[in-house]
Amino acid sequence: MSDKNSAGAKSFTDNSIHVDVKDYYGKVLKKTSDLKSNACVAPAQPVPAFIRQALKNVHPEVTNRYYGCGLVVPECLDGCRILDLGSGSGRDCYMLSQLVGENGHVTGIDMTEDQLEVARTYVDYHMKEFGYKKPNVRFVQGYIEALTEADLEKSSFDIIISNCVVNLSPDKRRVLTEAYNVLKDGGELYFSDIYSSGRLTEEIKNHKVLWGECLGGALWWEDLLRLAEDVGFCPPRLVTASIVTVDNKELQDILGDFRFVSATYRLFKAPKGSTVTSQVIYNGSITGAEDSFHFDCQYTFKANEVVEVDGDIASILTHSRFADDFTFRPPGGPSGSCGVSPKEGIMDPFQLVLQLGKQGSGSATGGCCSTQSASCCR
Repeated sequence: MSDKNSAGAKSFTDNSIHVDVKDYYGKVLKKTSDLKSNACVAPAQPVPAFIRQALKNVHPEVTNRYYGCGLVVPECLDGCRILDLGSGSGRDCYMLSQLVGENGHVTGIDMTEDQLEVARTYVDYHMKEFGYKKPNVRFVQGYIEALTEADLEKSSFDIIISNCVVNLSPDKRRVLTEAYNVLKDGGELYFSDIYSSGRLTEEIKNHKVLWGECLGGALWWEDLLRLAEDVGFCPPRLVTASIVTVDNKELQDILGDFRFVSATYRLFKAPKGSTVTSQVIYNGSITGAEDSFHFDCQYTFKANEVVEVDGDIASILTHSRFADDFTFRPPGGPSGSCGVSPKEGIMDPFQLVLQLGKQGSGSATGGCCSTQSASCCR
């Protein structure tokens, strides 16, 4: 991959938004009940047993000081190097530490020193709890807009996750650019965030509480698609979506008719796909997804079933960590009676929510504030 997307500016310094966010998450919020809206509150939802167990092993103080919402847990993590953007008190890092195993590694980066202090306090506790001889987790103070300045090496991570954090940045393009640069070829940015139904007004964007509550900095979902491809990622793949309610009249009056949705997208650093379809067979080898692998709202791969995929998916599966989990057939090969043709992709998370409402909800682990799965292609 080329280095054309290197963030040229050095010596990144925070602006007033960073100062306000650090103050909000370091001093104003002391526990989840201090939140003033429902945007960052995740309701109960079904979670796979192995993830539930991993979360139970995280120290209570780490969990209590965690303000992310939902769970952002991609598949096929064993031995991976993972970066968590806006890791906060470290809950997700310690959960992922168990899923990548002792030979994998998890790095958390956050700009709020108060949160990092909590995370770092319990490194030795968790390594002893997990039975690891040496730490496979570290926490770095820095900005998600300046990953390389925080001494994170380019092309060094298999996966980047982010849970309701990108909206807190005033420069989303730079966040995506930095993420692209530190990912390995074939790597994935798997992240959940809040998106708006249109470009927000200056009044909303300048409201400190709305920004701290993950609403004032929400990106119009169409802008995400443009930014991601401008940076170099393959076209974003929508995984899950659910409506975000505010339930605070004062804040709702300021927001007016704008609607908000929580959505999880997959962004891959892989060659752009062709317009030619291909056939793939999922081998059933991913832990926790032995019977079927829900890739996004367009594709759920059942084990041993022939599926015709579009060119983008074929390129992603071929060049990513999922390559060994699939058998690939050349375009136009025999599909047999069980072959499944590609369905029309959904980019609009609000459209997906409407579709889910008609079909009924299911279980999901991904999604900031996710209350429904996007298993729209079962």
